[in-house]
Amino acid sequence: MPYRADGPAIDAPVRVLLVTSRESKRWVIPKGNAMAGVAPHNAAAQEAEEEAGVRGLVCPTPLGSYRYRKKRGNGAALMIDVDVFPLAVSSELESWKEQGERERRWFSLHDAAAAVDEPDLSDLIRSFGPSEFKAAARRAPMLRAVGAKSRITPMFAWFQRLLPKSGNFFELFEAHAVSIVAAADALSRLVQGGTPAADHIREVIEREGDADEIIRETLRTVRHTFLTPFDRSAITSLIGSMDDSIDEMQSAVQAIDLYDLRVFEQEMKDMAAIIVDAARLTAEAMPLLRDVGRNGPRLHELTERLVRMESHADEIHTAGVKRAFIELGASDTRGFIVQREVYKHLERIVDAFEDVANEIDGIVIDHA
Repeated sequence: MPYRADGPAIDAPVRVLLVTSRESKRWVIPKGNAMAGVAPHNAAAQEAEEEAGVRGLVCPTPLGSYRYRKKRGNGAALMIDVDVFPLAVSSELESWKEQGERERRWFSLHDAAAAVDEPDLSDLIRSFGPSEFKAAARRAPMLRAVGAKSRITPMFAWFQRLLPKSGNFFELFEAHAVSIVAAADALSRLVQGGTPAADHIREVIEREGDADEIIRETLRTVRHTFLTPFDRSAITSLIGSMDDSIDEMQSAVQAIDLYDLRVFEQEMKDMAAIIVDAARLTAEAMPLLRDVGRNGPRLHELTERLVRMESHADEIHTAGVKRAFIELGASDTRGFIVQREVYKHLERIVDAFEDVANEIDGIVIDHA
């Protein structure tokens, strides 16, 4: 499922690229049969390039699956199970293999969900992006709700000014998440190769600096705020775990720069793709914290995905280090040490996102 965001803002709309099928011309996602010797997510990425003319990092952890009935050439109509892998589009080709056979078009999540025929695929598309950001991220101030119940007139607005300020923690969480997403995107461009590495390394380091400013402001606000939306330790633990993720991204690109690594193994790319999707899920979760009671189920769904992706990343990490040892352990000890170091940093990034998920779960348990 190729996707992109219409801008860097945390509430930027997410769009999905659909293509038409060859025969019925209905809207579908790019897909194909499993390929011998090729990992499913890599096969999905190849299909996306051939059918839709897009490239990018594909997350090896599927978003979910759906079933549909496919008519064979012999007249049989068989049920097919399809795993859906998110692909963060980084480039669109001007020409591609099936350009003359299909139409491609970017849709909003709402329109894409309505355009496809399969109900389960429609549900997956709807679940992919922010859940009506403005509606979910905003709630009426407590005093306004009390006023509506008790018929207090605006002449008592002076009373609201006497209440202790609750800080702008939600804005800080969301701003930090924007930095995380931008750093993850830069890291993904770095491991894809093909472009100057220095620019991507510099961007990650700059984004980490932005995040440091935000966490300092968060800690200052905690110290000077009388009323906080959550327990003070929950606020500092959440922003701290988020900051750990981008700190580890900086450590990863610095290691890549130190060892002048420019060729990246498939397992490294797979882990980077998981990092991109984990950053996106974190960014979606932050505005939902404005109303934990209403958004608890969605927050739980997001954290469950983060934990599942961390487990998958562990498997990929183990496979990558093992392959590096087999291929380089006896003949190129330095090369093995370099690869192992990069894998270690990538694993730590995903581990930090799991910590973010755990902190969010703790807030949901306490406040939902």
